[in-house]
Amino acid sequence: MHIAVLMLAFMTMANPAWAGATKPVKLVVLGDSLSAGLGLSAQEAFPQKLQKALQTKGIEVGITNAGVSGDTTSGGRDRLDWSVADGTDGVIVELGANDALRGIDPDVARAALTDIVQRLKARKISVMLCGMLAPPNYGAEYAARFNSIYPDLAKTFDVPLYPFFLEGVAADAKLNQADGIHPTAEGVDIIVGRIMPTVEAFIGTIAEQRR
Repeated sequence: MHIAVLMLAFMTMANPAWAGATKPVKLVVLGDSLSAGLGLSAQEAFPQKLQKALQTKGIEVGITNAGVSGDTTSGGRDRLDWSVADGTDGVIVELGANDALRGIDPDVARAALTDIVQRLKARKISVMLCGMLAPPNYGAEYAARFNSIYPDLAKTFDVPLYPFFLEGVAADAKLNQADGIHPTAEGVDIIVGRIMPTVEAFIGTIAEQRR
């Protein structure tokens, strides 16, 4: 557990007035079919499994699944205001896979993600980016332009980055559904396990900002 969360827990025990500071952190996963859970039951989707894993570690969090199958970065931007409710503490942005699969101009994806981050920051909502990698069929130049989007934005806006959302799962037939693209329930478990340290640090930063 992050040190900030531990500190808040101890303060609450010592002084009930701190109880309000330890209310569950409200997160939204703004994503596409990879987080929406295409082909899986609702409880097998990434946001639900992430919430359960965090709660098992004693981290109180409520996570809303705002994944829409087929969404691009531009689609996520266009529905941002109604997908992320007021009172949200942080947003995990998982978008870009469909841009890469369709060969959309990386400049378009970069602009959309930039707008998403800027608008969330303007609302005082913390942001965490999940990176995506372009498939090889569009060539090295396209891949270089696309793959650089996420680390560039993370550095520019000083937001945490999980470099590749499908790390440990992509291209492994045993961990993907028949389409070879969407993770199985077991694949989601691996994603959750790998991304947990980054998410825990993200939540810890939010807890510190509440103090």
